[in-house]
Amino acid sequence: MSTYENYLQEAVIAARIAGRYQKYRFASALNIEMKGDKDLVTEVDKESERLIVEHLLSRFPDHDIVAEESIYPQNGSPFRWVIDPVDGTTNYAHGFPWFCASIGLLSEGELVAGVIYNPVYDELFTATKGGGAFLNGVRLSVSSRTPLKSTLLGTGFPYDCATDSANNFTNFIAFQKSARGIRRAGAAALDLAYVAAGRLDGFWELKLKPWDVAAGVLLVREAGGMVTTFDGSIYDIFNNRIVASNGLIHDEMVAMLAAVASGKE
Repeated sequence: MSTYENYLQEAVIAARIAGRYQKYRFASALNIEMKGDKDLVTEVDKESERLIVEHLLSRFPDHDIVAEESIYPQNGSPFRWVIDPVDGTTNYAHGFPWFCASIGLLSEGELVAGVIYNPVYDELFTATKGGGAFLNGVRLSVSSRTPLKSTLLGTGFPYDCATDSANNFTNFIAFQKSARGIRRAGAAALDLAYVAAGRLDGFWELKLKPWDVAAGVLLVREAGGMVTTFDGSIYDIFNNRIVASNGLIHDEMVAMLAAVASGKE
Protein backbone atom coordinates (compact mmCIF):
# COMPACT_ATOMS: atom_id res chain seq x y z
CA MET A 1 0.00 0.00 0.00
CA SER A 2 1.23 3.49 -0.87
CA THR A 3 2.44 5.70 1.98
CA TYR A 4 -0.16 8.24 0.89
CA GLU A 5 -3.11 5.85 0.54
CA ASN A 6 -4.92 7.16 3.62
CA TYR A 7 -4.82 10.70 2.25
CA LEU A 8 -6.03 9.46 -1.13
CA GLN A 9 -9.00 7.64 0.36
CA GLU A 10 -10.20 10.75 2.19
CA ALA A 11 -9.82 12.77 -1.02
CA VAL A 12 -11.89 10.14 -2.83
CA ILE A 13 -14.65 10.49 -0.25
CA ALA A 14 -14.56 14.28 -0.57
CA ALA A 15 -14.68 14.14 -4.38
CA ARG A 16 -17.61 11.74 -4.32
CA ILE A 17 -19.51 13.92 -1.85
CA ALA A 18 -19.04 16.93 -4.13
CA GLY A 19 -19.80 14.86 -7.22
CA ARG A 20 -23.13 13.66 -5.86
CA TYR A 21 -24.14 17.25 -5.20
CA GLN A 22 -22.99 18.34 -8.67
CA LYS A 23 -24.97 15.58 -10.35
CA TYR A 24 -28.06 16.42 -8.28
CA ARG A 25 -27.90 20.09 -9.29
CA PHE A 26 -26.86 19.48 -12.90
CA ALA A 27 -29.10 21.14 -15.53
CA SER A 28 -31.02 23.01 -12.83
CA ALA A 29 -31.43 26.77 -12.52
CA LEU A 30 -28.17 28.32 -11.26
CA ASN A 31 -27.07 31.63 -9.83
CA ILE A 32 -24.14 32.70 -12.01
CA GLU A 33 -21.56 35.33 -11.10
CA MET A 34 -18.89 36.65 -13.44
CA LYS A 35 -15.23 36.75 -12.40
CA GLY A 36 -14.29 38.21 -15.80
CA ASP A 37 -15.72 38.63 -19.28
CA LYS A 38 -15.92 34.85 -19.75
CA ASP A 39 -14.87 33.40 -16.39
CA LEU A 40 -17.90 32.49 -14.30
CA VAL A 41 -18.75 30.85 -11.00
CA THR A 42 -21.95 29.27 -9.72
CA GLU A 43 -23.28 28.40 -6.29
CA VAL A 44 -22.48 24.78 -7.16
CA ASP A 45 -18.77 25.66 -7.40
CA LYS A 46 -18.90 27.33 -3.99
CA GLU A 47 -20.90 24.60 -2.29
CA SER A 48 -18.76 21.86 -3.84
CA GLU A 49 -15.65 23.56 -2.51
CA ARG A 50 -17.22 23.88 0.94
CA LEU A 51 -18.09 20.18 0.97
CA ILE A 52 -14.59 19.13 -0.10
CA VAL A 53 -12.76 21.45 2.28
CA GLU A 54 -15.05 20.60 5.19
CA HIS A 55 -14.39 16.90 4.78
CA LEU A 56 -10.62 17.20 4.36
CA LEU A 57 -10.21 19.54 7.33
CA SER A 58 -12.37 17.27 9.48
CA ARG A 59 -9.75 14.56 8.86
CA PHE A 60 -6.62 16.69 8.59
CA PRO A 61 -7.26 19.93 10.51
CA ASP A 62 -3.64 21.10 10.35
CA HIS A 63 -3.32 20.79 6.57
CA ASP A 64 -3.27 23.84 4.29
CA ILE A 65 -5.83 24.45 1.56
CA VAL A 66 -5.40 26.16 -1.82
CA ALA A 67 -8.65 26.25 -3.79
CA GLU A 68 -10.19 28.15 -6.65
CA GLU A 69 -13.11 29.93 -5.07
CA SER A 70 -11.86 31.09 -1.65
CA ILE A 71 -8.67 32.06 0.17
CA TYR A 72 -7.85 29.94 3.22
CA PRO A 73 -5.42 30.66 6.07
CA GLN A 74 -2.07 28.94 5.63
CA ASN A 75 -0.69 27.16 8.69
CA GLY A 76 2.72 26.32 7.30
CA SER A 77 1.84 22.63 7.10
CA PRO A 78 4.04 20.43 4.90
CA PHE A 79 0.75 19.14 3.44
CA ARG A 80 -1.26 21.33 1.09
CA TRP A 81 -4.46 20.34 -0.69
CA VAL A 82 -4.98 21.92 -4.12
CA ILE A 83 -8.65 21.88 -5.09
CA ASP A 84 -10.76 22.68 -8.11
CA PRO A 85 -14.30 21.95 -6.92
CA VAL A 86 -15.78 22.08 -10.44
CA ASP A 87 -13.35 22.01 -13.34
CA GLY A 88 -15.46 22.81 -16.39
CA THR A 89 -17.75 25.39 -14.79
CA THR A 90 -18.73 26.90 -18.14
CA ASN A 91 -19.77 23.44 -19.32
CA TYR A 92 -21.70 22.88 -16.10
CA ALA A 93 -23.52 26.20 -16.34
CA HIS A 94 -24.61 25.41 -19.90
CA GLY A 95 -25.77 21.89 -19.12
CA PHE A 96 -22.88 20.36 -21.07
CA PRO A 97 -21.99 17.11 -19.24
CA TRP A 98 -18.22 17.47 -19.08
CA PHE A 99 -16.90 18.54 -15.69
CA CYS A 100 -15.22 17.09 -12.62
CA ALA A 101 -13.93 17.65 -9.12
CA SER A 102 -10.13 17.68 -8.89
CA ILE A 103 -8.15 17.29 -5.66
CA GLY A 104 -4.37 17.11 -5.43
CA LEU A 105 -2.11 16.83 -2.39
CA LEU A 106 1.36 18.33 -2.06
CA SER A 107 3.81 17.12 0.59
CA GLU A 108 6.79 19.43 1.01
CA GLY A 109 5.90 20.84 -2.40
CA GLU A 110 5.80 17.45 -4.15
CA LEU A 111 2.65 15.92 -5.63
CA VAL A 112 1.82 12.75 -3.69
CA ALA A 113 -1.90 12.07 -4.23
CA GLY A 114 -4.56 13.05 -6.71
CA VAL A 115 -8.24 12.42 -7.43
CA ILE A 116 -10.32 13.48 -10.42
CA TYR A 117 -13.99 12.51 -10.34
CA ASN A 118 -16.42 12.83 -13.25
CA PRO A 119 -19.84 12.28 -11.64
CA VAL A 120 -21.81 12.09 -14.90
CA TYR A 121 -19.89 9.00 -16.04
CA ASP A 122 -18.97 7.86 -12.51
CA GLU A 123 -15.30 7.74 -13.50
CA LEU A 124 -12.89 8.06 -10.60
CA PHE A 125 -9.25 8.66 -11.53
CA THR A 126 -6.76 8.23 -8.68
CA ALA A 127 -3.00 8.28 -8.20
CA THR A 128 -0.40 8.26 -5.45
CA LYS A 129 3.31 8.95 -5.76
CA GLY A 130 4.99 5.65 -6.56
CA GLY A 131 1.69 3.80 -6.36
CA GLY A 132 0.44 4.07 -9.94
CA ALA A 133 -2.62 5.63 -11.55
CA PHE A 134 -6.05 4.02 -11.71
CA LEU A 135 -9.54 4.43 -13.17
CA ASN A 136 -12.21 2.88 -10.97
CA GLY A 137 -9.54 0.61 -9.53
CA VAL A 138 -8.04 -0.52 -12.85
CA ARG A 139 -4.41 0.46 -13.43
CA LEU A 140 -3.83 3.05 -16.14
CA SER A 141 -1.09 3.37 -18.71
CA VAL A 142 -0.50 6.08 -21.28
CA SER A 143 -0.88 5.25 -24.97
CA SER A 144 1.84 3.94 -27.23
CA ARG A 145 0.79 5.93 -30.28
CA THR A 146 3.46 7.71 -32.28
CA PRO A 147 4.42 9.79 -34.28
CA LEU A 148 2.53 13.04 -33.77
CA LYS A 149 0.57 12.67 -37.02
CA SER A 150 -1.05 9.51 -35.61
CA THR A 151 -2.21 11.03 -32.33
CA LEU A 152 -5.21 12.69 -30.72
CA LEU A 153 -4.45 15.75 -28.60
CA GLY A 154 -6.32 17.90 -26.12
CA THR A 155 -6.02 21.59 -25.37
CA GLY A 156 -7.93 24.67 -24.23
CA PHE A 157 -7.97 28.43 -24.52
CA PRO A 158 -7.55 31.05 -21.79
CA TYR A 159 -10.47 33.23 -20.72
CA ASP A 160 -8.73 36.36 -22.03
CA CYS A 161 -8.11 34.91 -25.50
CA ALA A 162 -10.01 37.78 -27.13
CA THR A 163 -7.78 40.46 -25.62
CA ASP A 164 -4.33 38.87 -25.13
CA SER A 165 -2.10 37.64 -27.94
CA ALA A 166 -0.99 34.74 -25.71
CA ASN A 167 -4.17 32.94 -26.65
CA ASN A 168 -3.03 29.51 -27.95
CA PHE A 169 -4.56 30.11 -31.39
CA THR A 170 -1.37 29.74 -33.42
CA ASN A 171 -0.36 26.64 -31.44
CA PHE A 172 -3.77 25.14 -32.11
CA ILE A 173 -3.54 25.73 -35.86
CA ALA A 174 -0.06 24.19 -36.02
CA PHE A 175 -1.06 21.09 -34.07
CA GLN A 176 -4.31 20.76 -35.99
CA LYS A 177 -2.29 20.52 -39.20
CA SER A 178 0.13 17.99 -37.74
CA ALA A 179 -1.89 15.66 -35.50
CA ARG A 180 -4.74 13.30 -36.33
CA GLY A 181 -7.11 15.45 -34.34
CA ILE A 182 -7.56 17.85 -31.41
CA ARG A 183 -10.30 17.93 -28.80
CA ARG A 184 -11.15 21.05 -26.80
CA ALA A 185 -13.69 19.82 -24.26
CA GLY A 186 -13.29 22.50 -21.59
CA ALA A 187 -11.93 20.76 -18.49
CA ALA A 188 -8.13 20.57 -18.24
CA ALA A 189 -8.20 18.13 -15.33
CA LEU A 190 -10.15 15.62 -17.41
CA ASP A 191 -7.85 16.19 -20.39
CA LEU A 192 -4.89 15.20 -18.21
CA ALA A 193 -6.78 12.22 -16.82
CA TYR A 194 -7.49 11.14 -20.39
CA VAL A 195 -3.78 11.34 -21.26
CA ALA A 196 -3.12 9.09 -18.28
CA ALA A 197 -5.80 6.70 -19.52
CA GLY A 198 -4.41 6.59 -23.06
CA ARG A 199 -7.57 8.16 -24.51
CA LEU A 200 -5.60 11.25 -25.47
CA ASP A 201 -1.96 11.01 -26.52
CA GLY A 202 -0.97 14.51 -25.52
CA PHE A 203 -2.19 17.80 -24.06
CA TRP A 204 -0.91 21.34 -23.92
CA GLU A 205 -2.31 24.57 -22.54
CA LEU A 206 -1.28 27.90 -21.10
CA LYS A 207 -2.46 30.12 -18.24
CA LEU A 208 -3.80 27.26 -16.16
CA LYS A 209 -3.93 27.51 -12.37
CA PRO A 210 -2.45 25.01 -9.89
CA TRP A 211 -5.88 23.59 -9.04
CA ASP A 212 -6.53 22.88 -12.73
CA VAL A 213 -3.55 20.55 -13.03
CA ALA A 214 -2.39 19.23 -9.64
CA ALA A 215 -4.18 15.89 -9.65
CA GLY A 216 -3.87 15.42 -13.41
CA VAL A 217 -0.12 15.91 -13.50
CA LEU A 218 0.38 13.14 -10.94
CA LEU A 219 -1.97 10.87 -12.89
CA VAL A 220 0.02 11.30 -16.10
CA ARG A 221 3.35 10.73 -14.39
CA GLU A 222 2.14 7.63 -12.54
CA ALA A 223 0.66 6.23 -15.75
CA GLY A 224 4.10 6.41 -17.39
CA GLY A 225 3.70 9.71 -19.21
CA MET A 226 5.72 12.89 -19.28
CA VAL A 227 4.91 16.43 -18.13
CA THR A 228 7.08 19.50 -18.81
CA THR A 229 6.84 23.18 -19.55
CA PHE A 230 6.55 24.39 -23.15
CA ASP A 231 10.34 24.41 -23.51
CA GLY A 232 10.73 20.89 -22.17
CA SER A 233 12.05 21.92 -18.76
CA ILE A 234 10.92 20.59 -15.38
CA TYR A 235 7.28 21.37 -14.64
CA ASP A 236 5.63 22.28 -11.37
CA ILE A 237 1.97 23.16 -10.90
CA PHE A 238 2.70 26.86 -10.47
CA ASN A 239 4.06 27.13 -14.01
CA ASN A 240 1.44 28.39 -16.48
CA ARG A 241 2.69 26.50 -19.55
CA ILE A 242 2.12 22.74 -19.58
CA VAL A 243 2.78 19.90 -22.02
CA ALA A 244 1.70 16.39 -21.06
CA SER A 245 2.05 13.33 -23.26
CA ASN A 246 2.63 9.60 -23.52
CA GLY A 247 6.34 10.47 -23.67
CA LEU A 248 6.76 9.08 -27.17
CA ILE A 249 5.55 12.26 -28.88
CA HIS A 250 6.82 14.69 -26.28
CA ASP A 251 9.84 15.92 -28.20
CA GLU A 252 7.67 16.51 -31.27
CA MET A 253 5.18 18.54 -29.22
CA VAL A 254 7.88 20.66 -27.60
CA ALA A 255 9.53 21.22 -30.98
CA MET A 256 6.20 22.33 -32.47
CA LEU A 257 5.63 24.84 -29.67
CA ALA A 258 9.18 26.18 -30.14
CA ALA A 259 8.63 26.53 -33.89
CA VAL A 260 5.41 28.46 -33.35
CA ALA A 261 7.05 30.73 -30.76
CA SER A 262 9.92 31.51 -33.15
CA GLY A 263 7.57 32.18 -36.06
CA LYS A 264 8.92 29.25 -38.06
CA GLU A 265 5.60 27.39 -38.09
